[in-house]
Amino acid sequence: MLNITHAILHAFDFETGSRSISTHELDMDEKLVKSYVRRHLRRCLTSDQNMHGEFAENSGFAEELRLYLGHRTHFIELSQQIAEFFWETLRKCDDLVQADLLVADFEQSAEAPKQDATDEEIEKSFAGETSRHFAVILLPRSQTFMHSIEHPSGGAFNEIVRHDATLPNPSAKVNTYVIVDCKTMALDYSDKLRTVAEAEVWIMQNLLLKCSREPSSREVMETVESLVKEVAETGNVSVVQAVGQAKAAMNFSANVEERLEPAAIGRTVFEDEPRLVERYEERTREAELPEEVVVRPAAARRLAKNHRIRTDTGIDITFPSEMSTNEDYLLFTHEEDGTMSIVIRNVRGIENR
Repeated sequence: MLNITHAILHAFDFETGSRSISTHELDMDEKLVKSYVRRHLRRCLTSDQNMHGEFAENSGFAEELRLYLGHRTHFIELSQQIAEFFWETLRKCDDLVQADLLVADFEQSAEAPKQDATDEEIEKSFAGETSRHFAVILLPRSQTFMHSIEHPSGGAFNEIVRHDATLPNPSAKVNTYVIVDCKTMALDYSDKLRTVAEAEVWIMQNLLLKCSREPSSREVMETVESLVKEVAETGNVSVVQAVGQAKAAMNFSANVEERLEPAAIGRTVFEDEPRLVERYEERTREAELPEEVVVRPAAARRLAKNHRIRTDTGIDITFPSEMSTNEDYLLFTHEEDGTMSIVIRNVRGIENR
């Protein structure tokens, strides 16, 4: 559950060359406003595409944020500084995109209350352990088409007009943001490569934050899956079962520890093949995978809970990854003519989906 302490929206208009730097925070007592901000924060906080990083020693953003957290500057003042940075930087980009800037200070309770929780239950959820975060989110505006109703003499006249000031839906993905853990100063962020004066730049990573870059949990999990497949193909190991087992191991690790060690996955999958374990670990070093990466359970479930395969005869099969090596439910056999058979066992019922 998220409790938003402060939130503010700054508006940019690159076509007219004007900006509106807000001097007032958003009203979090307004249910619609609160829901909109909260949903964007939740999507950014839980995205499996978040890159991770740490501030460099010379990060001016980190210094200003510490001043704010130490009550030496105010929220609105800090947000205005950030807005001015984005205005001056984005207006120089060759690929201009209309956007607004959302800045927020919020808390997350360790244990989320149930969906239909009362105000009292929600407040109680914040009585225990909470984590504080500071967020900066660039909200790209989209073009929409609306009806325009006029009333000239002779009746109504309805036209179609384009409107360029529409904020993204709460369910829409955004690609430029940072979430800072205010206790550890650890970063979860997303960035887009932009062109400024014919030079490609990472605005978040290199200009605003000045931080390191570690791959996202999605990148790590997809790389692990690819390496397991590659190594399995070099040995006498079923690729389908190896990849399924790797997904199951990643899902289990994320749900138990919320972390993933790429090297440990290979040791689990190729447990009976020391030569393949050695080869896999060599490939993880070549791929420069981190020793450990944070993987939230929800992200792992999306990416690794199920395994989907397609036969050369056009049949798609999706099954829980943990069943890939469980012959009580799924059996892969190699026939004498070089073909394969897949036997689904112990089924009590079948549904059309």
